[in-house]
Amino acid sequence: MKNLFKKYEGKLPLKVINDLKENMPKNISEAKLKKILEETVTEYNKMLVQPGESVGLVGAESIGEPGTQMTLNTFHFAGVAEMNVTMGLPRIIEILDGKKNISTPMTEIYLKKPYSQGKDIKRLALSIKETTLKEIVSEFVVDIAESKIEIKFDEKKMQDIGVDYPVIQKSIKANFKELALSKKGDVITLKLNEKEKELNQLFKTKEKIKEIYVQGIKGITQVLPIKKGDEFLIITAGTNLKKILELDFVNKPRTISNNVFEISSVLGIEAARQVIINEVYKVIENQGLNVDIRHLMLVADTMCATGAVKGVTRYGVVKEKSSVLARASFETPIKHIFNASLIGEVDNLNSVVENVMLNQPVPVGTGLPGLITKVKRS
Repeated sequence: MKNLFKKYEGKLPLKVINDLKENMPKNISEAKLKKILEETVTEYNKMLVQPGESVGLVGAESIGEPGTQMTLNTFHFAGVAEMNVTMGLPRIIEILDGKKNISTPMTEIYLKKPYSQGKDIKRLALSIKETTLKEIVSEFVVDIAESKIEIKFDEKKMQDIGVDYPVIQKSIKANFKELALSKKGDVITLKLNEKEKELNQLFKTKEKIKEIYVQGIKGITQVLPIKKGDEFLIITAGTNLKKILELDFVNKPRTISNNVFEISSVLGIEAARQVIINEVYKVIENQGLNVDIRHLMLVADTMCATGAVKGVTRYGVVKEKSSVLARASFETPIKHIFNASLIGEVDNLNSVVENVMLNQPVPVGTGLPGLITKVKRS
């Protein structure tokens, strides 16, 4: 069996051979293995690209054509308010345009054992969620005559998310140092001082108290424990990857955010490139379309080539083009032409777009340099 794999080492890349070894059944016959290897070689040779082929044009066409079939789509998680996932064309646009503020930021939090088997999954999810005071309060009572606010707490909710009165009191004191605070049973009373006894101030204070941060990770507005395959994980609305990765029970290598810029700042440009490929591929796959992943890799490489994520827009990748006419062809042409003329910029017409604009033959084909040799005659 090993000898058979050895024979194909020159015909297939080592990674493909190793992948085949890992996924091959143990009791496979030599004849069947040979047939699989032959089929793999045939497929591999079909996938090879000729040197000098215009891969950019092929990639643009291959992504653009199925892209026109995409729908404007938003997927909603049942049973969880405000938890949507942007899919379809809007998601493709926000990834490839390099938008920093995406419409539905999310994180998939994978867990270590035993939590990935379902242990304390609800409590863990609630401990991650950003909790504000209004979520654990059952009633606010405003006493105008006494200039005080009484806050009655829902102790069951407090128990569910694992928060107690000292934490709440500390949070209130940190935000409202000037208020006199007292506690009796499940009620905390806040009394305004003499300077702030105006009626509108009382109601303003009540509204501010509702938004006091109590616990959890800031930015995580919703949490949803789900079962994927044979393990549990937590999906969140909102992201704060840096803080999430600090938690002990989180499986760090697998936990991922759908915000490319956040990934780039926390995990680096290589991780951001991979997220661009994964996210675009996921959208295309969900739409039932088929695009070769190498086209997506080419786009991701172009976006990340400078070491920072740049969108395919006039502010990103297009801005990097050396050709004045290529930049002008995209958007705001007058601005580009004026700026180029002010500094005497020269366009050598090396690429496709600028030659199309000037009605000249475009320099495509192999894209390889030609060699001219002088033959000495005897």
